[in-house]
Amino acid sequence: MEELTAGKGSRVQHARYGPGVIIDVKYAQYVVTFMDQGIIEVDKTDPLFEILHTENRSIEVETVSAVETSLLKILRLWSDVSEVVPLGDRWEGGTLLLQPKDPSLKAKEIPIEVFFHKIVMVRDRLRVLEQQVNSHKQLSDEDKINMQQYITRIYGSLTTFNVLFKQKEHWFAGEKGAKED
Repeated sequence: MEELTAGKGSRVQHARYGPGVIIDVKYAQYVVTFMDQGIIEVDKTDPLFEILHTENRSIEVETVSAVETSLLKILRLWSDVSEVVPLGDRWEGGTLLLQPKDPSLKAKEIPIEVFFHKIVMVRDRLRVLEQQVNSHKQLSDEDKINMQQYITRIYGSLTTFNVLFKQKEHWFAGEKGAKED
């Protein structure tokens, strides 16, 4: 008798590649979209690989329509993670200059696009953390609320960087912003 296997849409964690979602199942491998690494085939027996949440358990090969359905589910679940967030027009091609107080020390110059990308990744990872906290089955409602308050405060601490975003809909919002909505 064949063993049931995690199906498309299952959330996974790999010690090397980070968090991801199974997008295809092969005989001996899972095809996984990792948030930071892209699409990678992982052996089902890889000791660094862990299935966090199983979806669509099956033994059969899935059809194209099932793949489309699974992909839509994944996109809805992780939509903000892969979203392209535009940098404000006035910052394009600019640099961030970190100038030490001591004039004998060298300044650090960073392309603003690189810095902005890191800010967006922080925002996206906070959103994933927020989703995981809210859907965690072992946390009590009180624990979820307490953790959510910390996440909201982190968003509030990051509102300084809103000036970099082209569209207001991508801005960080802390406690004050959350109350206005």
